[in-house]
Amino acid sequence: MNDTTSYDPPRVWTWDMKSGGAFENVNRPIAGATHDKELPVGKHPLQLYSLATPNGVKVTVMLEELLALGFEGAEYDAYVIRINDGDQFGSGFVEINPNSKIPALLDRSQTPPVRVFESGSILLYLADKFGALIPEDWAGRAECLNWVFWQMGSAPYLGGGFGHFYKYAPERYKYPIDRYAMETKRQLDVLNRNLADRRYMCGDAYSIADIAIWPWYGALMLNRLYDAGEFLDVDTYKNVARWTEEIAARQAVQRGRMVNRISGDPSEQLHERHDASDFDHRTQDKLEAAG
Repeated sequence: MNDTTSYDPPRVWTWDMKSGGAFENVNRPIAGATHDKELPVGKHPLQLYSLATPNGVKVTVMLEELLALGFEGAEYDAYVIRINDGDQFGSGFVEINPNSKIPALLDRSQTPPVRVFESGSILLYLADKFGALIPEDWAGRAECLNWVFWQMGSAPYLGGGFGHFYKYAPERYKYPIDRYAMETKRQLDVLNRNLADRRYMCGDAYSIADIAIWPWYGALMLNRLYDAGEFLDVDTYKNVARWTEEIAARQAVQRGRMVNRISGDPSEQLHERHDASDFDHRTQDKLEAAG
């Protein structure tokens, strides 16, 4: 559909709650809590409040990778924040993340507890806390953080840009879809070139750079994001495809994708996570359903 209309912005913008789109019921131009609601607290020092969007998956994959490496202190409780219901505007959540976005982490092993918000910040916090999944040498660490921050700056164009106008906007218009499709393909080309002579984003070692990027761009490559794989011709990015498949095969990644998932195949959903045995119960449920 061609965009044949032109929007003449008013001199002073005002909020119209009926602006349309998939998230109009929770989008608003002000911050802060809308209601009082305490957050649940589990038995582990690390308390995660999240949802299995790409940003949420980053953190659950990171925690599962740390546990797979033997870091017992990475055990965590994960609670669902239902963003379509406005849970992110509850007073308890806003105390941890005043920006009202998932994921949010509370580290109760410290006194007073440390709040950590923004997915990239959480990845870096956990990598430093456990001394894992980030290079120790200065140059290697800088390269790793280059790619973590690349993802933090690039993914909004993929999600809020391309994803919004292609999938969630009330109408489809040519200009914004073409504009953000072009940028998304440019980003895929950036990744494809970097991975031409590297196994992982920073070289031979798997790191938080891969954990940051894969939930967004790996999901896009696997056609799990916006049903846009064919439209963006993702199969042409051969190096990204190879990297995507290798990371998708990791058990910690498969487990991390399940945590706080509330949509899709029920066998891939684990709404809350409090112990590693929760995955065993999920697997048993799947076997019983198969029958």
